[in-house]
Amino acid sequence: MKKTLRILLTFAAILILILLAIRMFDFYSDQAEWERLIQLQPERPALFSPAQIENLPEPARRFLAFSIQPGTPLFKVAEINMGGKFSLGSRENPAYQEMEARQILASPFGFVWSLNLPGAIPVSGSDSAGWTRFRVLGLVPVARMGGDANHARSAYGRMVAESVFWTPAAVLPGPNIEWQSLGKNSARVIIRKQKLAQAVDVHVDADGRPLEVVFQRWTNANPEKKFKYQPFGGKLSDFREVQGFTVPFKVEAGNMYGTEDEFTFFKAEVQSIRFI
Repeated sequence: MKKTLRILLTFAAILILILLAIRMFDFYSDQAEWERLIQLQPERPALFSPAQIENLPEPARRFLAFSIQPGTPLFKVAEINMGGKFSLGSRENPAYQEMEARQILASPFGFVWSLNLPGAIPVSGSDSAGWTRFRVLGLVPVARMGGDANHARSAYGRMVAESVFWTPAAVLPGPNIEWQSLGKNSARVIIRKQKLAQAVDVHVDADGRPLEVVFQRWTNANPEKKFKYQPFGGKLSDFREVQGFTVPFKVEAGNMYGTEDEFTFFKAEVQSIRFI
């Protein structure tokens, strides 16, 4: 009996050490990617001029003129702290949980979103252009994926869509960035990076305020768990000026946007945003 107990305790100790090692690896890789993305911010960026957008379709021009004040340093990397609610459930039973999250966004080069759900059974982890890693109780892995073409394409779609409203300097016209008109109050931006390309539709009001973003996201969030393009989108509100940029502090987004199967699983309330 004592021998069996010693074996079990030894096994448990080894398992805990392995889990701790994985946790430390995740922490340091998160930090390394965060620091890499910070370094992409130019020290002395160009200043925004309306001349930069004068040849764009009118809805796109109206959106960017609302989002960036003349003379604003065109910082393209942002750190965002957010609260709100997040669902790990389903459309029928969302079971929203309070969330705490921080993110660095450096489209189209990468992002890291660090999440903590401090519920009865805490869930934490991070999402990025290269991985999705989450654990319960701060230690036990429950999701580890990434490093393949499917994940890269899905993450790229999220990153580009978020850059439209949180880092608008990153979607100004330039190489690999194309704007198209979709109507009086709608525009589409297409951003390319190597083999990846993502189109995002922006719907604006008369002042250029973006009310919705919609795009086709590569995802397996479906009953078949098969990767395919599905509508994804969100509503934007509570706009505030930060360092010359006007950005939404409230974002509600989800899968199958605009359909009868729409599921809003992400309800973010920005606490601070900083263009570092």
